[in-house]
Amino acid sequence: MWKSFRIGSLFGIPIKLDVTFLLILPVFAIIIGRQIEGVVEILNEVGAGIEVAALTGGLTPYLWGFVAAIGLFAGVVLHELGHSLTARRFGYPIDSITLWLLGGIASLSDMPENWRQEFAIAIAGPIVSVLIGIGSFVAFQITPGGQAGLRFTFAYLAILNVVLAIFNLLPAFPMDGGRVLRALLARNQPYAKATRQAATVGKFFAVLMGLFGLFAWNPVLIAVALFVYIAASGESQQVTMKAAFQDVTVADIMTPADRLQTVGVDTTVQELVQRMFQERHTAYPVIDGGRLVGMVTLSDARNVKQVERDAYTVEEIMRDEPTTIEPTADVMTGIERMREAGVGQLLVVTPEADWGADGGDLIGIISQSDVMTALDVVQQSGSVSPMNKRLAD
Repeated sequence: MWKSFRIGSLFGIPIKLDVTFLLILPVFAIIIGRQIEGVVEILNEVGAGIEVAALTGGLTPYLWGFVAAIGLFAGVVLHELGHSLTARRFGYPIDSITLWLLGGIASLSDMPENWRQEFAIAIAGPIVSVLIGIGSFVAFQITPGGQAGLRFTFAYLAILNVVLAIFNLLPAFPMDGGRVLRALLARNQPYAKATRQAATVGKFFAVLMGLFGLFAWNPVLIAVALFVYIAASGESQQVTMKAAFQDVTVADIMTPADRLQTVGVDTTVQELVQRMFQERHTAYPVIDGGRLVGMVTLSDARNVKQVERDAYTVEEIMRDEPTTIEPTADVMTGIERMREAGVGQLLVVTPEADWGADGGDLIGIISQSDVMTALDVVQQSGSVSPMNKRLAD
């Protein structure tokens, strides 16, 4: 998602709007407005009794299209709120609910691995959508016949919320139906295996949705299919990594300090670039008097013009507060820290490291390549040899 901003909160849960939502809302309003006459005629065939003429003059169709679009996304918020309140009941904090291009996302701090809890959380959203549909139908029934716009809006929302509930229950992981499927699969097998199976089913349904979207030329369905396919692959990989790295610490897979290439503070940027070329490294810990004082990368060196690289030293361009981690931290914490900081490696330092004039003690470095190599070892052999465990003691 792109940049989002908060618009309020419900039950203490922040509600946010993504920039993409502001782009898709008027699109939905226009689509509904253009289809309003045809939809009303279909509704009238089953006895809705909505006056078509009152909805088809000038900008009127688009105004009611906008109202219906707002109602639709309000229903999406309540759908996600159903997930969120159920998750919170089981003790999982909710960071926010965000409306974006393809609907809504409830950001849970962590996904439950208890199948009963995941089932309850996943099914809560579609249940809320069905209840909204029933409520909209009741509102349609009690709205006076002269209020054609409101009657259309309530009838439209009644049908669409039920349709969305059914669509969300497709076993296309990580949609609600896919999470229900994973919960049922996890009843009698490991969570990671259940996730891989659910993700495989999800990607199959994503391909079907994508093909249908192409033949019907439905850009929204194509976008949903791409999102489902990518999200299914991503979450499957994350759960597999989490299972593989259970009880594995940073010290177990890091490259220890005695095998690292380092640079001194007085090294010129020109010398640094030459070493990067010769040694095929793009990042170096910076050492001064035996103490770690920073980190320098290829991107730092590139900021210095080529003709000036002899005049600048590493001390002048290094990051004196690089992203670090302790050796006793678990590997998944390290992966998340790299992701949040947007870096490809973390310096492993002593817990009492004092960043500042005194620097810190370098124990090793963990990189994305270290993580992927360790993951291959775990998947092929079932364990990571604790050769570095002594460094964490």
